[in-house]
Amino acid sequence: IQVMESKLIDKIRQHQHALKQCRRCENMIPPVVTGEPVASKVMLIGQAPGEKEGIMGKPFAWTAGKTLFKWFASIGLEETEFRSRVYMAAVCRCFPGKSPKGGDRVPTEQEIRNCADWLDAEIALLKPQLIIPVGKLAITQFIEANRLVDAIGHEFELDEQGECIDIIPLPHPSGASTWHRTEPGISLLQRSLSLIEQHPAWQTLLY
Repeated sequence: IQVMESKLIDKIRQHQHALKQCRRCENMIPPVVTGEPVASKVMLIGQAPGEKEGIMGKPFAWTAGKTLFKWFASIGLEETEFRSRVYMAAVCRCFPGKSPKGGDRVPTEQEIRNCADWLDAEIALLKPQLIIPVGKLAITQFIEANRLVDAIGHEFELDEQGECIDIIPLPHPSGASTWHRTEPGISLLQRSLSLIEQHPAWQTLLY
């Protein structure tokens, strides 16, 4: 098993090396941000890095990350353990820049398509049993949900080339969002975290 895991980590490293050279999107601001090369059956998929993540060199490195990692600490994994045991990806891997209306710019459909190959390759390599999409942009890549209340607090199944993957969405932990701090968001978030905690793939991380 260790030999297989070591080979898989080598493949992930090669993949991330190629990914970091990617410059397909002229309006995206590099560097490419990736998580650690972890051979995990659990994947966390964010939306796109913020401007601090490129400087810090890791996903969810700033204020939204503090909230996110508090959530995961409540179900058994502190930040350091989480980063070393869960594969962290995103819909887009470069900072999209600021929106003229304030906040970060939402990636375009074309930018999402440009980056999708990288994510598809990671899913094919890792064959995850559990995907945790964070925020509406990430959630809608996997399930059809117009509203967060239709996604958060629920578990979905995705058939990926004959492999069944469970999807348990989380809201975006942004400080600008009140959704996860008011009802029904508070209760639905807790329900999602309970579903994640009970999932067999998550349980294998708690050693």
